[in-house]
Amino acid sequence: MLEVVHEFIEKHQLLERGTTVVVGVSGGPDSLALLHFLWSEKERYDIQLVVAHVDHMLRGKQSEEDMHFVKHFCEQRSIICEATQLNVPAYMEQTGKGVQEAARDCRYTFFKQVMSKYHAHYVALGHHGDDQIETVLMRLVRGSTTKGYAGIPVKRPFSNGYIIRPFLCIDRQRIDQYCQNNGLHPRQDPSNEKDDYTRNRFRHFVLPFFKQENSRVHEHIQQFSEMMSEDEAFLEQLTKETLKHVADQKEGCVRIDILSFMSMPKPLQRRGIQLILNYLYGNVPSSLSSIHINQALQFLKRQHPSGMLHFPNGLKVIRQYEVCIFTFQQEQTNEYEFLFHVPDTLVLPNGCQLISQLVDHYPFVEGDNYVVFDADQLRLPLRVRTRNDGDRMKVKGMEHPKKVSRIFIDEKIPASERAQWPIVEDANGNIIWIPGVKKSAYTATNITKNRYIVLHYKKQ
Repeated sequence: MLEVVHEFIEKHQLLERGTTVVVGVSGGPDSLALLHFLWSEKERYDIQLVVAHVDHMLRGKQSEEDMHFVKHFCEQRSIICEATQLNVPAYMEQTGKGVQEAARDCRYTFFKQVMSKYHAHYVALGHHGDDQIETVLMRLVRGSTTKGYAGIPVKRPFSNGYIIRPFLCIDRQRIDQYCQNNGLHPRQDPSNEKDDYTRNRFRHFVLPFFKQENSRVHEHIQQFSEMMSEDEAFLEQLTKETLKHVADQKEGCVRIDILSFMSMPKPLQRRGIQLILNYLYGNVPSSLSSIHINQALQFLKRQHPSGMLHFPNGLKVIRQYEVCIFTFQQEQTNEYEFLFHVPDTLVLPNGCQLISQLVDHYPFVEGDNYVVFDADQLRLPLRVRTRNDGDRMKVKGMEHPKKVSRIFIDEKIPASERAQWPIVEDANGNIIWIPGVKKSAYTATNITKNRYIVLHYKKQ
């Protein structure tokens, strides 16, 4: 066993000489064997050890006895021990999280504190090969992300260092044998014998079948995990590079060009959605799963040009024609109205500008961001406002007025932007321009006059 673990540590570069390692120890066989192993080999690796133990206050006196056991074990070997009691039931009530997730949150927060106190570079945990089998199978059964299917990582960034798992290369049987050989008498958690938890059911009913088929199955599952992790790291980096050309991040909001995104290879599309969710959530909620990624992909594929998905914790996925927006932000509905003089520069709530000028010749400007009016035919002052129900405009080249709401739809203006879009009207209340969208019948047609008003819509 020792040689197998040494080779595993070397292969994955799990320990750096001259560093401090925090060992998470519950008192059970896995963590106690890991602590004893690292303590026995500390000169070989030139490391300092600090034990971190958490009493989650879930099993009353029994879990308190576990804490005293760990502290006594450390005292006998002159190992620094940081032990604490954390009220996990209270945290569960406060957050609404399940017992496993709540206990993990509290435990990992304590690990960070201990790492910081001792300037440690690693947290070593006692997960082993059988844990890896259970994790991979559980995620395959319930569904996960591509990264999740790789199971438990050997080494991953954590706080200012890394979480490492040196025992993933061996199974529980070898750990039990190690404890016997070294006279260790670990504590036993009765909850591990109950079938209330999914992991316990896999451990009691599924794992024995795999072991019967191949006693070294944990080695093959670990190889699978490492290959999946390596492939995932490569594809994730490729996805990040590709997303730069199809997505735009801004203030907690991600906007993607749907056509460009859907032209990406499917494996990159899935990872692209996952990266967007990781970016926006920070800490992805446990209620988010591969189902949501599939929902988002189907949402982008469908023919309907608009719609909305609601994801956990208030995240909205909004489709607006060729654009899809992932955001926690609430839709802006504030109305506004401004006087708009000539000449003048008006900064709008959406950050764009309207610029007005008076010129003495007809300016030959093109595009929907410019419009020219005959100064003698336009009644001032102008007003810039948000739209009203029933607004109509005499569109240039059309005989009858057209509803502004219909113009927005026909010109594919995103629904979330319409409420804040500027409408320009003259002193008589006639809508003379929808900046960047459509010109009206009031636009100048005679190029021989001496005075013209030019309006320019300058986008952000």
